[in-house]
Amino acid sequence: MEHFSAAKNDNSLTSGSMLLALLIIVMLLYSKITTAEALSFSPYVDKSGNISLPKDFRTSMTHLGSWFVPEGTASGFHDVYTEADSVRVYRDTGKFPDGATLIKELRSSTSADYTTGKNVSYATGDIKQWFIMIKDAQGRFANNPTWGDGWGWALIKTSNTQKSVTTNYRTECLGCHMPAKKTDWIYIEGYPTLSMPKKQ
Repeated sequence: MEHFSAAKNDNSLTSGSMLLALLIIVMLLYSKITTAEALSFSPYVDKSGNISLPKDFRTSMTHLGSWFVPEGTASGFHDVYTEADSVRVYRDTGKFPDGATLIKELRSSTSADYTTGKNVSYATGDIKQWFIMIKDAQGRFANNPTWGDGWGWALIKTSNTQKSVTTNYRTECLGCHMPAKKTDWIYIEGYPTLSMPKKQ
């Protein structure tokens, strides 16, 4: 009987060890999957939620529309871009897909007289800064204060295009977007590309 009890305890120990090992493996795999998902949903976001400026987005993305601010520190042209796939999804669903990137590039402007009229404004090569928003439908970065309300929020300066200077979206970004809360914080009226063109 004693021999049998010892064998039984041995088997229990082995089963317990195997369960622990399996649990550790599952946790490690889950951790890797979670990190991979965070990285793969947007190539412009690292595993901590830091947002960088997409390279050469003017040729690889679709132009959504432009704003013109006549005066003040933000004066000039504000051109907005996103992925062509994001436009297609928005046209079909009325919503930006998970991982969609919105880039607003602020450029200085000047004006001159042309055959089209006097004092015509146009954008110059002087870039002021970029605002970037990345749609996050899953709340991946709950502990990162630059993510929330369904988006990642970033302000990129020309001095370092790989690092956002935004530290808290609630105090630095949300105020300007509050009037557009009902349209997922985006002023979609300025983006005619999101609408299907009328048949001619």
